[in-house]
Amino acid sequence: MKSISIEHMTKTYGEKSLFQDITFSISEKERVGLIGINGTGKSSLLKIVAGLDLPDEGEIIAPKDYRIAYSAQSPEMNDDITVLEQVFQGDAPVLVLMREYEEVLIEVNKQSEITSLHDKLFALQKRMDALNGWEAHTNAKTILTKLGIENFDKKIGELSGGQKKRVALAQVLIQNPDLLILDEPTNHLDFEAVKWLEDYLTRFNGSLLVVTHDRYFLDKVTNRMFELDGGRIYSYKGNYADFLQAKAIREENEAATIDKQKNLFRRELEWMRRGAKARSTKQKARIQRFDSLDEKLANVKSKEKLDMSLKGSRLGKQVFELVQASKDFDEKKILNKFDLLVKPGDRIGIIGKNGTGKSTLLNILAGKIPLDSGERIIGQTVKVAYYTQENEEMDLNKRMIEYLKETAEVIETSDGKTISAAQMLERFLFPLHTHGTIIGKLSGGERRRLYLLKILMSEPNVLLLDEPTNDLDTQTLMVLEDYLEDFNGVVITVSHDRYFLDKVAQTLLVLKGEGVVDSYYGTYSEYLEVERAEEQLQQKVKKEKPVEGNTTKAKKVKLSYNEQREWSTIDEDIEKVESRIAEIDSELAETGSDFEKANSLMKEQEELNEKLEYLIERWSYLSEIADQ
Repeated sequence: MKSISIEHMTKTYGEKSLFQDITFSISEKERVGLIGINGTGKSSLLKIVAGLDLPDEGEIIAPKDYRIAYSAQSPEMNDDITVLEQVFQGDAPVLVLMREYEEVLIEVNKQSEITSLHDKLFALQKRMDALNGWEAHTNAKTILTKLGIENFDKKIGELSGGQKKRVALAQVLIQNPDLLILDEPTNHLDFEAVKWLEDYLTRFNGSLLVVTHDRYFLDKVTNRMFELDGGRIYSYKGNYADFLQAKAIREENEAATIDKQKNLFRRELEWMRRGAKARSTKQKARIQRFDSLDEKLANVKSKEKLDMSLKGSRLGKQVFELVQASKDFDEKKILNKFDLLVKPGDRIGIIGKNGTGKSTLLNILAGKIPLDSGERIIGQTVKVAYYTQENEEMDLNKRMIEYLKETAEVIETSDGKTISAAQMLERFLFPLHTHGTIIGKLSGGERRRLYLLKILMSEPNVLLLDEPTNDLDTQTLMVLEDYLEDFNGVVITVSHDRYFLDKVAQTLLVLKGEGVVDSYYGTYSEYLEVERAEEQLQQKVKKEKPVEGNTTKAKKVKLSYNEQREWSTIDEDIEKVESRIAEIDSELAETGSDFEKANSLMKEQEELNEKLEYLIERWSYLSEIADQ
């Protein structure tokens, strides 16, 4: 059984300590999700495990033949080679063999008269057979197609950043490693590609270590969670939903400990205030304990919840209106005589496949791109804040608190109270002791979080968000979602993140391509269910449609012997499963803080729900035949 162990690992960058003395292991077929706020060292840890960076201390223990494939968040690629050539880069034996085969094949085509080349090609063909090289070649094309890359001969330099990311993802998926490491794999993928990747990873035979902001994706593909927090690593059994429950229990236990510490802190404070006479050299241990408590409670204070219902600017009745709006971009039709009325309080999600013009529509609303024809009308009271995919120019020598105070030193809440810039920094997961940090020392994700906070500090009444989940960690997204829940203005967001859209958007604009824009009133998950049902109906109609000219009467179908036995007991089977699911609901309500029991019950319930779904499908199928 192959596994990899990380022992007593420490990593610092300059003055910043990422993690200290962490130890963990990943067993065969474990699917691990790694989470933590931006700047805690998630990507650095992935690089160390992949062998691309070195720790300050610690070691990695793994078998000699243990193979790791790593897909970076921002992959480095050769712009001068083709898509297919890039996919075949790598150290995996099958990839080395495929490159060698392609090189010899080219030489044979150039010098067909040389017998030794033919012999070498034949030997390579036999090795390709032994290593399933032909299957890997086919898999590469299949994976690229599923990820939305269809021109395999295109140069890497001609691809967009999102397309390069998908090619890099295909490059590691075909390697069949012992450990697959993925850093934000769902960035730049539309829903169909994400769904395909979920299914692919559930069938993957190796181990998985993944960093992603997509919480539905985490829930689907993981069976264990790691959390980097405060330089330590915490391990949780189960998927993302299990992690949330376990972490809530852990924080409840910590809160109880903190209450005890606060009482101890009060007693220590009284003792410290007695003056120097009471503090002899014999009391140094108590002074050190006091300092330790003071530091712990300062960290706790930074985690306390802050009211996020900011006052914002007054918004009148008119927000945005597009009248007969048309726009072509890069020879693609984005809008074609499109009408849109945005009203106060609207929460709109913009979805569609890559290349349909989602960001272009957002830029039109923001006034950054003009219409080819038609009219854009904006209300006089509208104050827009626009979170774009591009990084804002920042003075890297400026301190965080100074950068934020350029927008506002204090802002007002809806109930008339004020919040300082320092308090807002704490709410957005920047501890008090970091506020004087120079921006140049922040990670890319931390800079994006600071940029988002500055936008919100401007007290807008209309928020335009372009793929915010691409750069923000799950905890920052929860803070943002909490803010948006209390936000009184309009929110319009482009996102492929199902979880984020389900929480934020109430109406969807669906860009279909060729200027077609549909509307859907409901959540993204509800929309996907409707789309899936319509697709299944179309497939059913297509199957049932009679072939032209075929007037032969279809034969009557009858239940087979085994189907008759199944039909006779299926109602009872369904009733038993439904009864057990109801029992589990009752048992879960009584588990309290017994996480192990709750986790076991939840897994059983998930399996039973799948079984119930299967039984109902079988009941529908058998009943149609039985009724004939």
